[in-house]
This record gives sequence, C-alpha cells and structure tokens, in this order.
Amino acid sequence: MENMIYTIVLFPLLGFLVNGLLGKKLPKLLVGGLATAVVFCSFLLSLFLFINFNAEGQPIVVKAFQWFRVNGIQVNFGFQVDQLSLMMMMIITGIGSLIHLYSIGYMSHDEGFYKFFTYLNLFVFSMLLLVMGSNYLILFIGWEGVGVCSYLLIGFWYKNVEYGKASRKAFIMNRIGDLGLLVGIFMIAYQTNVVDYLSVSQNSAHFQKDGAIIIFITLSLFVGAVGKSAQIPLFTWLPDAMAGPTPVSALIHAATMVTAGIYLIVRSNYLYSLAPTTQGVILVIAIATAGVAAFMALRQNDIKKVLAYSTVSQLGYMFAALGVGAYTTAMFHLMTHAFFKALLFLGSGSVIHAMSGEQDMRYMGGLRKYIPITHITFLIGTLAISGMPLFSGMISKDEILTANFAHSPVCWFLLFVIAGMTATYMFRLYYLTFHGTFRGTDEQKHHLHESPLNMTLPLMVLAFLSLVGGFFNLPHFIGEGKYQSLAHWLHPIFVYPIEHAEVPFGTEMILLGATIFMFFCIWIWVRTMYVGKNKVALPEDEYKGWEKLSAKRLYIDEVYNILFVKPIEVLGRVYSVFDKKILDGLVNGIGIGAIASGRSFKKLQNGNVEIYIFIMSLAVGIILIINFILQ
Repeated sequence: MENMIYTIVLFPLLGFLVNGLLGKKLPKLLVGGLATAVVFCSFLLSLFLFINFNAEGQPIVVKAFQWFRVNGIQVNFGFQVDQLSLMMMMIITGIGSLIHLYSIGYMSHDEGFYKFFTYLNLFVFSMLLLVMGSNYLILFIGWEGVGVCSYLLIGFWYKNVEYGKASRKAFIMNRIGDLGLLVGIFMIAYQTNVVDYLSVSQNSAHFQKDGAIIIFITLSLFVGAVGKSAQIPLFTWLPDAMAGPTPVSALIHAATMVTAGIYLIVRSNYLYSLAPTTQGVILVIAIATAGVAAFMALRQNDIKKVLAYSTVSQLGYMFAALGVGAYTTAMFHLMTHAFFKALLFLGSGSVIHAMSGEQDMRYMGGLRKYIPITHITFLIGTLAISGMPLFSGMISKDEILTANFAHSPVCWFLLFVIAGMTATYMFRLYYLTFHGTFRGTDEQKHHLHESPLNMTLPLMVLAFLSLVGGFFNLPHFIGEGKYQSLAHWLHPIFVYPIEHAEVPFGTEMILLGATIFMFFCIWIWVRTMYVGKNKVALPEDEYKGWEKLSAKRLYIDEVYNILFVKPIEVLGRVYSVFDKKILDGLVNGIGIGAIASGRSFKKLQNGNVEIYIFIMSLAVGIILIINFILQ
C-alpha cells in the first residue's frame, strides 16, 4: 500500500523529468502519450486505493523520512490518504488525464508541444503533493508548485506581451495570498508545536472557541484560500488567466488549482468549526464574490471570459457552503463543478479550434450544424451549471441553497438571484455560439469542422459525468440519507459534529420548486431574446447602463491600476532614480575618492632616497615633540 501511494505521486514527476530532459528529441505522439499515460496510471492506482480503502478505519499515513527538527517541532515528509485526499486524487488524476488526452490534439501544431506537457505533468505532481501531504508544510510546497506551474502555463505563449502580463498578475496576486497561508502555518506551529494534520486536530481542543488566536489562524489560512481560489479582492487574476491555452484553463479552473482553497478549509475543518466569526467573514465574501462575478459574466463577449467569471462565481458558491459549515456540500459542488466546468472549457476549446482561433461570440453563431458532438456535450454542460433538474449541478447547487436558507433566508435569496444570473449568461453564451446564423468570415466558415476523437472523447466522458454526477450525493429526503454516498464517505474526516438547522420538508420542496421554476423561466426568456428576436452581442463601448458596467467588469481592474499598479510603478521609477543617482553616486564617489587619493600619494613614492630619509626624520621628530609635550 505504501509503495502504491508513492507511485501515485511519482508517476507525474517521472513524466515531467522524461519529457523535460528528452522531449525535444522525441516524437510528439510519444511525448503526449507518455504525459497522458502517467497521469492515467495515477488515476487507476487512486481508483484501486479508493475501492480497497476502509472507510471506517484510520487514515493511511506514510512517512518517507524525517524532514527536519527544530525547537521541539519534528516535521516528517510523508503522505496522508483518507476520504478527503482520495476524493481529490481521483478528481485531479481523472479529469487531468482527460485534459492531457485532449491536449494532444489541441496543441498538436504548437512548437512548444513537449514543454507544454512537461509543465502539465509538473502541475499534476504539485497538486497531488498539495492534497496528499500529511502536514501543512508539504501542502505549502504543492501550493507553491501549482503557483509556479500556473505562471508557466498562463504565459506559455510568452511572445505575446499581454499574455506575459497576465501570468505575472496571477503569480503576484497568488503570492499575496500565500503570505497569509504561511503566517497561518507558522501560527499553528507556534501554538501547537506540530504541523501534521492529525496532531493539529487532536490539539485543536485547546483553542478557545472563537478566541482571538483561532480567529487569527483561520483568517490567515483563508487569506491563502482567497488568493488561490480567486475570491474578493484577489480574484481579478483568474479571468486574465485565459491567456493560456484552453486546456490550461480547464486544468486550472475545473479540478485543480482554484479548488485548493476549498480543500484547505475542509482539511482544516477542526479549526474553522471553532471560529464562527471567521465562517461569517467567509460567507459574506463568498456571496459578494459569487454575485459580482456573475454580474460581470452577463455581458462578456469572449467565450472563455464568460466561463472564467463563471468559475469565480461558482467558487463563491462553494465558499458560501463553507461559511455555514456545510463542508460536504462544498466538496460535492467542487466535484460536480469539476465535471461540467472542465467540459465547458474543453468544449469552448473545440469551438475555438473550429473557428481558427476566434474567441469572440459576436463572430460565431449556427455552429451546431458544423460541430455536432461539441454542440451536444456543450449543451449538457450548460444545462448542468444552469440548474436543469436531475443534472449534477442542480443537485449540488440546491444543497448549497438549502444549507444557506437554514442559516439565513437572506443568504438563500441572494444565492437564488445569483443562480438566475448563472443560467442567464450561460444560455446567452450557448445561443450566441450554436444558434442563429454564422456571423464569422467566409474563411472561418470554410474551416469549420468537428474536432478529432482525442478531443471529442474527453467531452463525451465529461458530459456523462455531468449528467450522473449528482447521484453521488442525492438530497437527504430521498431515502433519509440512504443514497447520500458522499456525505457518508466524508463523515469520518470531520473532527467536531457538524450542526445544521433543519429545513422542514415542505419548505424544502417549495425552495426546490422555486429554483426549478426560475430555471425554466430564464431558459425560455433567453431563448426568446437570442433566437426568437435574434439579439446579438454588442461591442463593450456600445452597451449602456448596467450592461456597460458588466461589460467593463465594474471597472475593478481600472481601480486596481489606479490604487496599486500605478503607485508601485511610480515608486519603482523613483527608486530607480534614487538607486542610480544617489546610491550609485555614493558608491562610485568612494571609489573615485580612493583613486584620487592614491594618485596624490603616489607622488611621494618617487624613488629618491634623500626624500625618504627626510620624511622619516621629520616623522621621528614630530613624534618626539608630541611625546615631550604630553609628558
């Protein structure tokens, strides 16, 4: 069992090393096949481990070696496999292998093919470290690893200056959050003298509930989660991450990097259950993020930008579940979101592939006739995220709405409105892209074709999962929890009992009915607007009122530029002048002074013995006179 755990982690690392060292000399098919195979093998081993894991037993903790020992704190480099890590392992490697397979076709003509797969394998390796590590420091290594890989992948086409700026923006904003995570880890070590999860959970009882220390620790960890999972105010990097190739968008936005913040809080549930104040902060930020991002998505014209803001909004939904202590519900939506969002991003990549690189929906339309497989699978993903009854997204999202209603009807109403906005922008995207008449150029129309099998097969697999994924955790009122497989599976990882206010069955049915009714009303309304009335998307500058605010993303990037970017640039220029004129001048002045003094003194060294004797005699005389005076 130990060797299997090591192998799961090391397979992607092996792919990274082989392709990184030899990939330039290997055929593209071998490079892509190897990169995909190692991740798929990790998935098969994770699946085997899942099947044979004793859900009622203790977590499997494997110690590779003692890393270091300082001030009484012993840190081991090891791995912990339990219900939570197994769930994440299967999502990462399962969806990751599908994205790798898709990338073989999507990146086939790119000159950096081997580098792309090298970075992908390193990304998966880092993410596995993050979720399988047995302590917070190993989590931090994986956390930083995915940050570096995201920088490399977002800026993969680095010859484009704007893409380079997008990758730097992602890297810098993640570093801001990472500082909070590091402070939280140090504070945990200082307070408990341990950093491994099991020991911290055992020592968590010593913290005073809602005391200053536990609030400080949980807020610090949450700052890290805000950066990585793109919550207000550190969310603007995620839409800009669309600069990377589409498979990168799917990998970052669906199953891996952005879910790290959710994983961190669920893993630290023994801390957050003792900090209701922090949970309240999480809930407020989550609802605000979900609403703001959904509003921005309503009038975006770039197909990938719509999906990017959708990801930020859906992450807000997950944090809204965490804010009311519904950890299982958050993980359930994380899983279903991984299915349908990976499907939507890869589907958008197939559309872009067919459109010769075009991403603006104003130049699409009528594509369902030309790319039927992409159309059907994309429709399934759209229905799943929008809330089609019995689809995966509807079931997991309804659990979040119910949990928030039990906490506060106001929270439910806000999330209910945001769910309506989600359906609106997703159906708008779908109808602008696949219905109506084609609005592109004749050259683009001539190029339209369905993607190859290695790109459409992952779409079909993800479409199936988007259909049936909700059945992993059916609502509690169906069989009184008998079919809540995920809730039962994750229950052992929660140290303290999870308490929820009960929602009466009749009330829950009314809420469910309202959600379903809203979904169909919005579907009909958007279809009438964009199919019946042939409404088209306008350029950003032609929108008015709220539509202009949505298209311009509430001018948040402009505000950040004024408040942070410009002052830092000015400070950099001032420091550059100070560095060159003052510091360099001071250092150079000392050097010039030394040279000048040397030139002056060397005149005394002229080789004349009589002058040397005269100077020596004069010096002796001065010394004798001074000595006589002092006596």
